[in-house]
Amino acid sequence: MTSNDNQLAPLFLEFSRKKLLGQYWPRMKECVAPLATGQIWWRPNDASNSIGNLLLHLDGNVRQWLVDSFNKSENRRNRPAEFAAKDGLSAAELLSRLGATLDEAAKVLDRLTVDELLAPYEIQGYHVRGLDAVYQVVEHFGLHYGQIAYITKSLLGKDLGFYKELNKTGRAS
Repeated sequence: MTSNDNQLAPLFLEFSRKKLLGQYWPRMKECVAPLATGQIWWRPNDASNSIGNLLLHLDGNVRQWLVDSFNKSENRRNRPAEFAAKDGLSAAELLSRLGATLDEAAKVLDRLTVDELLAPYEIQGYHVRGLDAVYQVVEHFGLHYGQIAYITKSLLGKDLGFYKELNKTGRAS
């Protein structure tokens, strides 16, 4: 093992935290916070999910794949209920719930070891390594953050301004 190998796990975990907690989550909160409850639960059709469904789904996914798996906690996720909900919680309530789960996930990411990243886990019927579980959560969260951003832009009819800093640097083109 080289000295670079010893840096791989900390770099992976640092980047995972940066994407999940430093980029996707703050932007998602900006998308969701100004929306009315009716907008949170709006669906373009029966085959699509609302922002509310996606937030419930992300809460369940992060809890199952990161929090419960690495903490060896009982998984009590009800995935079908995440998609079946048609109304209920407000934007603030949904963001609070997901925020609490992400706080727990941050603690997991802060303490994971190389051994845990290489260890086998069975999550949602999949046989994965810890590394796979972290990557799945970050990638999955990014996918649904993009959907939420798109729905928000469609509902509000405005640019969210997440990349305005690129205009000042010449990197926008």
